[in-house]
Amino acid sequence: MSVVSIAPYRAALASPGLKSALLLGAFVRIPVFSAGVLLTVHVVTTLGKSYAAAGFLAAVATVAIAVSGPWRGRLLDRVGLRRVVLPSTLVALGCWSVAPWVGYLPLLVLAAVAGLFVIPTFSIIRQAVIAAVPTTERRTAISLDAVAVELSFIVGPAASIWAASHWDTRWVLFTIQMLGVVGGVTLWLVDPVLRSESEDADEAARPRRSDWFGLPFVAVCLAASCATFVLSGTDLGIVARMRELDQPTAIGLVLALWGLGSLVGALVYGGLSRPISTFWLLGVLALVTLPMAMAGGALALGGLGFVAGLLCAPTITASIDQATRMVPASARGEAMGWHGSALTLGGALGAPFAGLAIDRVGAGGGFVAPALVGLVVAVLGAVAAQTRRRRRAPAR
Repeated sequence: MSVVSIAPYRAALASPGLKSALLLGAFVRIPVFSAGVLLTVHVVTTLGKSYAAAGFLAAVATVAIAVSGPWRGRLLDRVGLRRVVLPSTLVALGCWSVAPWVGYLPLLVLAAVAGLFVIPTFSIIRQAVIAAVPTTERRTAISLDAVAVELSFIVGPAASIWAASHWDTRWVLFTIQMLGVVGGVTLWLVDPVLRSESEDADEAARPRRSDWFGLPFVAVCLAASCATFVLSGTDLGIVARMRELDQPTAIGLVLALWGLGSLVGALVYGGLSRPISTFWLLGVLALVTLPMAMAGGALALGGLGFVAGLLCAPTITASIDQATRMVPASARGEAMGWHGSALTLGGALGAPFAGLAIDRVGAGGGFVAPALVGLVVAVLGAVAAQTRRRRRAPAR
């Protein structure tokens, strides 16, 4: 039985470099979370386009970022942080110095180019967090990083939307993206360690991709993708349910309670005495999301959202922990790139899938349809993993 304790946090935070990696991660991710919602507001208000046009722009940028993940991560493994971050920062500077001031089609092209050369912020920070602690404290460190992610997610979009409601979205978009450029420069200057000295010593020979990119790794990435699939559907379901109840002003409250639950869940999971399978966590996440479809008011939805949020960060944290333990340290950048692309694609597919369900059966479909997909994948993944372990046991 797992026991929650604060001792793992004391041990992890005593490791040199972890605190600075967490603070750096919180800073450089704020522009990332701010940009998506801000681009939607910019396209709809300043450019006068439809929400469909804004959604298409978001889809193009998302696909570009997903494509960039594996090859940018592989470059991190091969040439190091500075030689990857510098050109990405220059591309971001060039694209986003122009993009806020042009029309829709040029903006579409510039967003795609910027996405293909995006600074691999999440991969860098996660590798730095992992390298800063011993293997025994990895899960706790990743959980702390999940808390930093949640804080960036809470602060970034709220601040950017507030700014866009007071000033021209072109200047706000420019400022946010220049903060991203500053983040890239900061990463280049700090140059955090991505592999510990012991890992560098153990990984003298570069592994082949086929040595680690197999069915177990793909299955974990699929579970991570399904997690964000469920989460993006839930996000849209919350908006639809509050509008259905004629309480659109309560959307922020419900989302905040949902995010708070995720933050608390990350802290609890990091303090457990042993890990939990990603597939089990995904299954529970799907199950606790289903009751949100029956909420009849903002407080009820917020309360159920808080409960569902408790499983959000732990599911993704477990997938990162599980994936990195399957991969040699010298291939961790590429592995985190594939994992990040899985998260991105899951989020991109979950929203339109939930939207179709909402159009067919109402706001409740935004919770039920993605959750059922997540539940099916979780059950199949857990059964497959158990079968694999049973088959390997006699051989051992």
